[in-house]
Amino acid sequence: MNYGSIRYIIGWILKVEAALMTLPMIVSVVYREKTGVYFVMAALLCLGAGVLLSMKKPEKTTYYAKEGYISVALGWIVMSIMGCLPFVFSGEIPFFFDALFEIISGFTTTGASILTDVEALSKCMLFWRSFSHWVGGMGVLVFILAILPLAGGEHNLQLMKAESPGPSVSKLVPRLRETAMMLYKIYLGMTVLMIVILAVSGMPLFDTLCLTFGTAGTGGFGVLNSSVAGYTTFQQAVITIFMMLFGVNFSFYFLLLYKKAKDAFSMEEVRWYFVIYFGAVLLITVNLAGQAGSVLEHFHHAAFQAASIMTTTGFSTVDFNLWPQLSKAVLLLLMFIGACAGSTGGGMKVSRIVVYMKSIKREMAALIHPRSVKVMKLEGKAVDSAMLRSIFSFLSAYLVIFVVSLLIVTLDGFDLETNFSAVAATFNNIGPGLGGVGPTSNFAGYSVLSKLVLSLDMLIGRLEIFPILLLFAPNTWKK
Repeated sequence: MNYGSIRYIIGWILKVEAALMTLPMIVSVVYREKTGVYFVMAALLCLGAGVLLSMKKPEKTTYYAKEGYISVALGWIVMSIMGCLPFVFSGEIPFFFDALFEIISGFTTTGASILTDVEALSKCMLFWRSFSHWVGGMGVLVFILAILPLAGGEHNLQLMKAESPGPSVSKLVPRLRETAMMLYKIYLGMTVLMIVILAVSGMPLFDTLCLTFGTAGTGGFGVLNSSVAGYTTFQQAVITIFMMLFGVNFSFYFLLLYKKAKDAFSMEEVRWYFVIYFGAVLLITVNLAGQAGSVLEHFHHAAFQAASIMTTTGFSTVDFNLWPQLSKAVLLLLMFIGACAGSTGGGMKVSRIVVYMKSIKREMAALIHPRSVKVMKLEGKAVDSAMLRSIFSFLSAYLVIFVVSLLIVTLDGFDLETNFSAVAATFNNIGPGLGGVGPTSNFAGYSVLSKLVLSLDMLIGRLEIFPILLLFAPNTWKK
């Protein structure tokens, strides 16, 4: 185990976090809020710890998969602990475990909240809460890789694999640092475009920034208690479109930028992503026909909520807890499917679902024709045994963790719909669930134990399970 490299990387994560805290400081100055001083205190703690940890460069600069996963897992935990301090210092979220739940929900782009009155928070706290989505959306390690050459390219790939969601991560350009920079350029460009459109539409600048951060990171923290229900239909439509765009595999945009449109539009995962989405929208729209409102209204809300849930953003325009059972069942299924691999969205990822379906099809064909040999392909490439093992291992671990989490939170005595959707909403990084944790409710009623379990679920879901699990494996820490 290369402890020196792990220490060095965590040090840089803390220094970057300290730098990011200057933005809510600026917000506090603009709105003349005294609470900005608590970000100064937290930033100084981050900076001091970061400087101490990264002061000495590691003698051994190479690291492998184990170090990569451990660095990312520990980095996200430390980043969350330090990131919740402004909430605690200010007293706006005085209980440490509540503040930790809130910021983990932010960094993991989940959007689940323990706040009963969002609008009671100061502007700088609201900004930090939403900005954490943008930071966690693409990943802080990807950002560091873009600005800091930590080690050789293949070794840096271990960090990107551990932090980037999806079955696999491949370099878009020959140099991994250039890949990280390209990802952030695309991410920043789409963010700026959305800010401009919402600002031109008449949305207040503060709301525009916070909602854009939440959309880009597919997080879902709003600045109003009504989420985005109070904004215009046009503004809601803009958010719908950008939620779907940020849920697309970023390789799609890379291919478009490099004038490889044919390759981009032939991406199998992206096609299935939109097929599933529009199928869900149509089904919900038809199912809502018996309720008050026009067909266009039903379509608008169905399109928004399906995009919000499938991309694991978590915004809401209506209380979908009041929808018919079929519509709620569709949304629940979308929670598990999630967005594309290589996007800022969570869930199991469309690519994994496609592989699972193809595996079932291949097994059925093998039962009919036992001697036939069929090669499974994804994106035109053969799916090798290593990838299949990884994808099915993910499913096994996913089911075990989900069941254990559900059993623990059930101790709090809430109904099955509330508990099941609470675990689904946090594990898949969505935010609101159904029942007692629906879009008009929150997670405040859960015990400390349940909040810790759900917080861990958010981290496990965002980092694709195994980086966090490796922390608890005894063999990980052996020389």
